[in-house]
Amino acid sequence: MNIAQAVGLRESPDSQTRPSVSARTRRTIQTVCSAVVAVAMAATVGIVAFSTQRASAKTDVSSEIKSIYTKEYQEAAQTKLDEKKSSGSWTADHMLVENNPYGTNTTSLYVYFKTDDIVKVSYTVSAPSTDYPDFSATPSGGDGYSTVHEFQVLGLIPGKSNDITITMTKQDGSTTTRVIHRTAPATIGDEQVQLDHSVTQAGTETQYAGTMGNGLYAVLGNDSNEQDLIYLYDDYGVLRGEIPILYYRAQRLVFKDGLMYYSASTHDIVAMNRLGRIEKFYNLGDRYILHHDYVFDDDGDLLVLATDMKGNSVQDKVVRVNLATGKTTLAVDMGTLMTSYKASTKHDADAKATSTDSGSDAWDWIHLNTIQYVADDDSIIVSSRETSSIIKIDDVSTKPTLKYIIGEKTFWQSTDYATYNLAKIGDFPSSGGQHTVTVEKDDSLPDGQYYIYMFNNNGGVSSTTDYDWSQIPGMVTNLASKDTSNKSYFQKYLVDEKAGTYRLVKRFAVPYSGYISSAEEYSDGTIITESGIKGTWDVYTADGTLLRDYTMKINSVFIYRVFKYDFQGFWFA
Repeated sequence: MNIAQAVGLRESPDSQTRPSVSARTRRTIQTVCSAVVAVAMAATVGIVAFSTQRASAKTDVSSEIKSIYTKEYQEAAQTKLDEKKSSGSWTADHMLVENNPYGTNTTSLYVYFKTDDIVKVSYTVSAPSTDYPDFSATPSGGDGYSTVHEFQVLGLIPGKSNDITITMTKQDGSTTTRVIHRTAPATIGDEQVQLDHSVTQAGTETQYAGTMGNGLYAVLGNDSNEQDLIYLYDDYGVLRGEIPILYYRAQRLVFKDGLMYYSASTHDIVAMNRLGRIEKFYNLGDRYILHHDYVFDDDGDLLVLATDMKGNSVQDKVVRVNLATGKTTLAVDMGTLMTSYKASTKHDADAKATSTDSGSDAWDWIHLNTIQYVADDDSIIVSSRETSSIIKIDDVSTKPTLKYIIGEKTFWQSTDYATYNLAKIGDFPSSGGQHTVTVEKDDSLPDGQYYIYMFNNNGGVSSTTDYDWSQIPGMVTNLASKDTSNKSYFQKYLVDEKAGTYRLVKRFAVPYSGYISSAEEYSDGTIITESGIKGTWDVYTADGTLLRDYTMKINSVFIYRVFKYDFQGFWFA
C-alpha cells in the first residue's frame, strides 16, 4: 500500500492524460492531497498539519504553531515540496495541489503545474453547497504569459466543499479551465466565516468594492487568551484566510522585496513569501520587546516601537532591527529626548519595565502607539497616547533631535517643551489618545507642507499627570464609555513646518473607541476606520459618507486594528 492509499486518496484514471487544448474546455481533475507530504514530513521532523479532526479535538495548537515558526520546519517543508515537484510531471490535468504546506495560512492551497503553451492564469473559489459569494483573483505573476505556474490560492470556505476553477488564457484569448475539488479544513480559531455587515450605499460592483483590486481586510489582533491569529476578510465580510502567529498580535503588515513582514510575538518579526513560506526570522532578544508598530527606514531596516526590559519605564523606546545582520539596537529613547517631562510624571518609586502596559509597576509616561518614517530628513513621527500628542524627531539615524509637537497647548504650556508645540490655526478640538497617525505627502503642496491624519479616539486620559482633559470641548474622559452619544473622529491636518503651524482640513465622526483602533485613507479617496472596543470597521467616501460597515465578535476586550491591503505583487497580480 502506498502513502496515497494509506491516507484514503485515489488517483483519477485520467490524471496523467494530456488534455486537448481547446477554447473553453472544462474538466474536473483529481489532485494530490497535502496529506501525502504531511505524512512524509511528520515522519522526519515532526511536522504537523491542521486538520478538521485536530481542530475539533482541541489539541495544543500553540505548540504546533511554535514549531511552524522555526527555520527547521520551513526548510523541511520546502525540501519535501521540492521533492514532490521533481517526482512527477505536473500538468493542467495533473496539478500538484497541497493544503497549506508551510502551516501559515489555514485554508490556503499551494498549486504548481506546467503547460505546453504560454498562458495567463487566474482562479475562482466557490462553495456550491453554500450561499457564500465566489472569490476570484489573479495570482501574483498570473497576469503574465508563462509555461510554469506556481501560486497560492486563497479564499476557501473552511469546513466546506470548495470548487477551485483554474482558468488558463492563451495569447489568442481562448481559455481552458480545470476544477479542483477540495474540502477545506476547519479554522484554528472561532472567528465568524461571514461577518455581520451592511451596505448603506448601493451601486455597481466596482463602487461596492472600491478600487482596491483584490484587496482583503486584515484584522490584526482580536486579543484573547486563545490562539492569536491574523484574519483576512473580503468586501462581503467572508473569511478568506487565517494566519496563525505565536502570541500577542501582528501590529501591521509591511512589504519589501516581495516579502511580507509582520510581528509574530513580542519578540519575533518574520518575513513570508507569496507561497506562504517564512523565509526570514528576526528576534529582538531578551532586552527589548516590541509593541504597537514598526516601519521600514530608508536603509531598509525596521524601526520598531519597543520597551527596554532592563529599564524602569515602558513603551518609550524605538529600536532598529538590521535586516542584514539581525541585530537589534536602540535608535531613540524618548526619556533622553524629553528628560524633564518624564521626570515630572507620576510613577511608582519601584517602577520597572513589564511585559504589559498595565499595572502599578509600569511607568507608562508617554505610551507610543504609532511610528512613521519620513525619508526626506531621516525623521520619524510618533503618536503618544498618554500625552495625546504627535511628535516629530529628526535625524533618527545619527543624532535624534526633538523637532516639534502637535498637541493641546494647555497640556504643554507649563513644561520645558511648550516652545516645540506647533501653533494651531483655527478653532477645533485637539485630538485625544489618537492612534495610527499617518503622514501623507502631496507633490502639489509647497515645500515643508504635508498632511497628517489619524484615528482621533477623542479620549483624554493621562494617568501619569494631573491634567484635566475634560476642559477640552467634547473630549471623553472615560475610555471604556458605552455612551452611544460619544464619538471618535477621522481627523486630518495640514502641517506647515516652515510656518510652524497646523490646521484642520477634514474631520468626521465615527463610532467611539476610547483606545486602540485605526484609520487609513486610500489613493481612491476611500477611508476605512476601525473602532476597536466596538469590534467594528467602517468604509467611507472621501467626504465621510458611510458606504458599509462590518462587525466582528470580540474575543475578549477589543479588536486592535484593521487595514485593507491590495496584496498586489504578493498574493495577487
